[in-house]
Amino acid sequence: MATSFFFNNFQSSQEQQLIEDLVIESIKIYGHDIKYIKRELQNKDRIYGEDRQTSKYVQALSVEMYIKNVDGFQGEGDFLSKFNLEIRDQITFTVSRSVFSEEIGSPMSVDRPREGDLIYFPLNRKIFEIKFVEHEPIFYQMGALQMYDLKCELFEYNGEMFNTGDPEIDFLYNTTFLGGIQSSTLLTDQYNSQTIVLENGDVLVTEGDSIEEIDLAADNDTIQREADDFLDFSEKNPFSEGGVF
Repeated sequence: MATSFFFNNFQSSQEQQLIEDLVIESIKIYGHDIKYIKRELQNKDRIYGEDRQTSKYVQALSVEMYIKNVDGFQGEGDFLSKFNLEIRDQITFTVSRSVFSEEIGSPMSVDRPREGDLIYFPLNRKIFEIKFVEHEPIFYQMGALQMYDLKCELFEYNGEMFNTGDPEIDFLYNTTFLGGIQSSTLLTDQYNSQTIVLENGDVLVTEGDSIEEIDLAADNDTIQREADDFLDFSEKNPFSEGGVF
């Protein structure tokens, strides 16, 4: 048998608009002002969908989002792996579809939140990377979708370039990610003052500067000195078993 003719539960535009307005108002009341940072791929691999070069982040816009994690960050948290101390905090942001389209989609020319873009959370001054976008967090209320859920993980810096124009984000990048290395990098000229960047995203440092003097947390020179003690280059033929040198 067909559904009841007297009830329209999935095609009522008035009810759909009402729920959407309630979602927007709730996020404005209980949400946070978040900075959405768009990633620009420099040389996209058409097979793997990855950037062959270092990605750039050159634009950041503010939008209100609601945080679904009420008890703290999710994920594995802080733990000591065989490589280093790792922090794998995860967080889920909810944003209205119409608000995202108006405040982020149109200015940035994106049709939806994208995996790989970044979220700057001013409350703890951390940057999170969007790992997955759930486009059906609540399944078709009154026959429509009103929001996105952005499942994010703490961003791990890997040589990406930040020039968003937002002083707070760019300052965090220059002080936390680059440390003091920017003051010792080679520039194109004295007027443009643009950093010379290699194909792999690394920057050129002026001759005579030590990375350990620029970045206090670096231990490159210490590791190199330890390695020099293990490697012996005095023998011309170390595989001769003592017969030929």
